[in-house]
Amino acid sequence: MTQADLVIINGSIVSHETTQQAAIAIRAGKIIAIGEESSMPPAKEVLNAQGMHLLPGAIDVHVHFREPGYTHKETWESGTAAAAMGGVTTVFDMPNTNPPTATPEAFAEKLALAEQQAYVDFGIYGLMAEDNVDQLEALAESGVIGFKCFMGNTFGNLPSPSTGAMLEAFERVAPYGLRTSLHAETASIMAWRYERLRAAGRNDAMAHVAARPDVVAVEAVSRAAILAEWTGARIHVLHVSSAAELRPMREAKQRGVDITSETCPHYLMMDTRDYATLGSLMRVNPPIREAGDSKALWEAVRDGTVDMIATDHAPHTPNEQYKEVIWEADCGFPGVETQMPLMLTAVSEGRITLQEYVRISAVAPAKAWGLYPHKGALTVGADADIAIVDLERQDVIDQESLHSHRARATPFHGWSVKGIPVHTLVRGRFVMRDRTLQSEAKGSGQSVKRVQQMPLAKLVNSDKTLAAEIAKMTVQREALTS
Repeated sequence: MTQADLVIINGSIVSHETTQQAAIAIRAGKIIAIGEESSMPPAKEVLNAQGMHLLPGAIDVHVHFREPGYTHKETWESGTAAAAMGGVTTVFDMPNTNPPTATPEAFAEKLALAEQQAYVDFGIYGLMAEDNVDQLEALAESGVIGFKCFMGNTFGNLPSPSTGAMLEAFERVAPYGLRTSLHAETASIMAWRYERLRAAGRNDAMAHVAARPDVVAVEAVSRAAILAEWTGARIHVLHVSSAAELRPMREAKQRGVDITSETCPHYLMMDTRDYATLGSLMRVNPPIREAGDSKALWEAVRDGTVDMIATDHAPHTPNEQYKEVIWEADCGFPGVETQMPLMLTAVSEGRITLQEYVRISAVAPAKAWGLYPHKGALTVGADADIAIVDLERQDVIDQESLHSHRARATPFHGWSVKGIPVHTLVRGRFVMRDRTLQSEAKGSGQSVKRVQQMPLAKLVNSDKTLAAEIAKMTVQREALTS
């Protein structure tokens, strides 16, 4: 019988549908068997997970690890260390670094940095902007996981593309099947209101909310969905913050648009009342809104309107975050390490089930980016990306202990949580064990770039047999991931 590298016994394996008591065997980074302990192959190591649950490692499709260009805030090493400690086994990094990931050369630079430092697997977004439309095909063929389009301004001050540029960009990337993630806020509305509020002397924290009312998301989501419908592009709405933008997303899905979306723990668990105590630390784009919005978002998570959970992990140093004038505070805070404990606490409180959490944290993102089932599921043949959690273990979030060690300030500091990842494995390798980062795993993370699909029109001109095979494979893949 083939020897396993690791057998995990006595744990409860959780999928998006069921929970079962079973053992799991791992060899060469893959799951090779699931079943009774007595049926497992001999192993180099056996881990007793008595009383614990094995979840597919979380896939966070929205992080800002700041390297290159802003390493005083975060690095690939510190960001992926935080992910490993948080039960997150795959991250997708955003392109608003310096230089932005707008060309194949910038992508190659970031890829090299990630490969040297990452504890967990990763994807890298390419930028979709006004001035790099002619670079999009080259970026797609270089290996980006997808594209990021900033419809509204955010850190890095990358200019928002015009609707004309977006339309051509969608046309260019649609044949590759790559998803475009959208910062869906309308720049012109926000710029107008920002200037009016500044002129009126509004510098308080709540002025940030007033500058970015939910209509900016409603308009941006609606416009992007129309362009995606017309071009056949795949789109993803980032950091959904309001009840109002749920309607255009539902309508787009009903029309057959390939649109997915995410929300973040801070939009589910906080509201405008928190600005009074946390001030500029709460500044994030889009803003945290009213209690009614968070209630609607929980309902949307449960019914599938919002497909997944992400974090918009965006660290800044304390002197960049804590400002008397709200407009001077950098937007965002770390989240990749705290997401799983916060969401497992929500499970313990009955807000969602454990199976629903697996769906939104692992299954849905893996399917949306073409990684399922080798990621996002604990099945035979899948990558052994596993978060082993103790649902009864309690802790208090302490920003001083977070592994985003250059910029730790979080609005969740001091929150009690119930449900903690104890071990994290990426392709069968411990990157966190017994709540301790495994330093030797630095640099073991790999790019999870999906198999790139050359536009069929190009293939038909060169090799009709190959084109037919690609088309067949595409249909099969779509059936698998739908």
